[in-house]
Amino acid sequence: MKITPIFHILSILIMPLSGFMMVSGFVDFVYNNQNWINFFISATITLFVGMSVFLATRGHNDQNIDLRQAFVLTTMSWITIAFFGALPFYLSNINLNFTDSFFESMSGITTTGSTILISIEASPPGILVWRSLLQWLGGIGVIVMAIAIFPMLSVGGMQLFKAENFENPEKVVPRATSLTRGIFIIYSVLTLIWASLLYLSGMSSFDSILHSMTTIATGGYSTKSGSIGAFNSQLIDWIIILGMIFGSLPFVHYLAMTKGSYRDLIKDSQVRWFLVLLTILVLTIFSLLFLNGTYDWKDSIRYSAFNVTSILTGTGYGTADFGLWGGFAPTILLLCMFIGGCAGSTTCGIRMFRLQVLASSANAQLIRLLRPHSIVLPHYNEKPVPDNVTNSVMGFFHLYSCICGHCKRSKYFGVRF
Repeated sequence: MKITPIFHILSILIMPLSGFMMVSGFVDFVYNNQNWINFFISATITLFVGMSVFLATRGHNDQNIDLRQAFVLTTMSWITIAFFGALPFYLSNINLNFTDSFFESMSGITTTGSTILISIEASPPGILVWRSLLQWLGGIGVIVMAIAIFPMLSVGGMQLFKAENFENPEKVVPRATSLTRGIFIIYSVLTLIWASLLYLSGMSSFDSILHSMTTIATGGYSTKSGSIGAFNSQLIDWIIILGMIFGSLPFVHYLAMTKGSYRDLIKDSQVRWFLVLLTILVLTIFSLLFLNGTYDWKDSIRYSAFNVTSILTGTGYGTADFGLWGGFAPTILLLCMFIGGCAGSTTCGIRMFRLQVLASSANAQLIRLLRPHSIVLPHYNEKPVPDNVTNSVMGFFHLYSCICGHCKRSKYFGVRF
């Protein structure tokens, strides 16, 4: 397997990071924070390495990578971007070692949302911008991987979304490039819309821009240690709820809307399942909070809608202490954490379409047991699901469960998460 095309594409991916580092450094410069020098150094290192690798691998056709190369590229891209993304944290004056810096960067670029920072407000403004930019860029990466790369690699059942015009594995990179252009425009427009809405709702221009980026990316990084709860605004809560929902729906349908296909979004069964499940969970938590007298009915619907949406989508924003909600409500929220949103969105988790395939497959298996001579196939969006997709989804589900179980077991050995 030739690795030069892989390094060539990686160099193209990391070079733009230097530009975003300069943007963050410029913010520190405007706020008269000396940390801008560290961003300049990080940008110089990133650009130098990226340009050097690009020139060294120039002449290799990055449009014709095979599936093995695509697998390696997918893995290496996250690690490489997170590595260089850690430089501003490591070189800054917030006193993080490289392990913690890499954690913060990886958490951002994968839109995980976990943070190593203790006092977020005390961080330089450029660092806050860099955290939000990492999540915003990571959100685009998650979408592109989901709708352009993973279907070609047949990962986790994503081959179910493979387009007929891109069956050739050699078209992986051109497809990703074409989709990225359209997604970037829609992604940017949604970010600007939510930045405007948050600004009009009372946020400062700085906070509104950064929170709009992490809301659409369903990442959860905030400029406040108290997350969204620090603003204590009903209007801000509801605006962010809508933003998280928009980020949880398939972005490929937003692309279709620009071409006049407005019904595709509602026709997609995973979208309907997601919205129905979200509604049921919100009403359930609302009932528990209101009937137990935790809040009045207005605050009950507000806090239940926000926190259920945040956890279901994997965003991670918070506006309340779940420990005060009794035992049953936090348990429901914990289960929500594993579900996630729709395929082709910025959310995390198992995703709705996989749960649909698993449910349909289980139903088909039960019917076969009751009626052995019947021919029953699992369906998704009223179409039969091939066996290889079902097996891939089951494999993903088992691997996901094993990793979660391993993390839980590690706690008994003193490893904290």
